[in-house]
Parts: sequence; structure tokens; C-alpha cells
Amino acid sequence: MPALAVDRPIEKRVTKVDGRTEEVWPLPLDRDWLFAMFSELFDDHWDKLTWGPLIPGAAYELKCPGKPEKITLSKLGYFTVHWGAKGHFHLCLGAGPAMAPEDAIKRSPARVELVRRLDADEMPISWSIRMFNGAGDPQISIYLPNPFLRPEDRIADEPDWDRLTLWDDLFPRLTGQPTDGRDRMGKGYVKTTTN
Repeated sequence: MPALAVDRPIEKRVTKVDGRTEEVWPLPLDRDWLFAMFSELFDDHWDKLTWGPLIPGAAYELKCPGKPEKITLSKLGYFTVHWGAKGHFHLCLGAGPAMAPEDAIKRSPARVELVRRLDADEMPISWSIRMFNGAGDPQISIYLPNPFLRPEDRIADEPDWDRLTLWDDLFPRLTGQPTDGRDRMGKGYVKTTTN
């Protein structure tokens, strides 16, 4: 996946319903560029990703069952990651000419973003990529390795800053900017106990 030729500043800072802030960097909508990015993520980093649709009322946080057997892009513009008997998924990266124009507008990506979520102290606490279609519906969220979570998705006692390696690699290539040094300044999640 090529680095972007132009610096792309933070498009926006968004305050969510829970009061947390997100920093958002827009990414290209070009189908070939998206295919290269998603292929690299799922082919080279499949074992580090948590992914799925995050929709109102549901969050699917899935792990890949193994290295994909095949990654393709169909003539209709659908990116497919296939694990053989362990399943597959399709993601529209830009409708091909055989699709009806109204379907193409609704199904194709309208917004792809690199996202850094901040904690209450405005320090980074999670790192992700997400994509929305032309109807504004979420298509996929990909959560990058998080230093505050152990690989088995439990809160870490101490941050593992090595888990930011993928973010450190992707951020300058996707935004054309160096990282700002804030990613290792957060304190992480608060552990809670239940009876």
C-alpha cells in the first residue's frame, strides 16, 4: 500500500455519546488502494486484528481463524477473505459496472477512516480503521493491537508498547505524517471486578 502523497491533517475531532473523543484521519476511497490496504492487513497481520461490523445495537469483535487461504476482488467490486471451511466474508470496495447505479452508490465506501480514540484525559486508548457505505452504514471496523489489552482480549496489568508496532507502521504510510509521540502516554483501561 503506497504512502499518500499529500499530508492529510486530522479531518475532525469527534466527541462521542460517552464523552470520549476520537481523532479521525480520512483515507482514500480508490478501490485498488483499498484492496491493497485490506489485503495487507488480512494477509500479513491476520493474527493481530480484531474486526467486524460495529452497528447500532451490536458489535462483532472477531478474530481470524487462521491465515486466509485466498483473498480476491471480484468484478462487482467485492473484496473477499476466505478461510475455506472456517468461513469467509465479503466487503464492497467500490461497485463494478455490472451493478445498478443506485446499488453502487449505497454499497460502495463513502468514508474510510483511520481512528484514534482518546480517554477522558485526551490520551490515546484505542486504534482502528473503519469504513462506511454510501448510505452511512458501517461496513467494517478493524481494531489494531492495543497495548492496554492482552492478545486474549483481557485488560493488561502493564501496557505492552510493542503492540503499537502495527499502528507505528501504518500511521505514516496512511496519513503521510509522522506519529506524534502521544500513543505511549495513555494509562489504559480501568479494571473492574464483578461479584
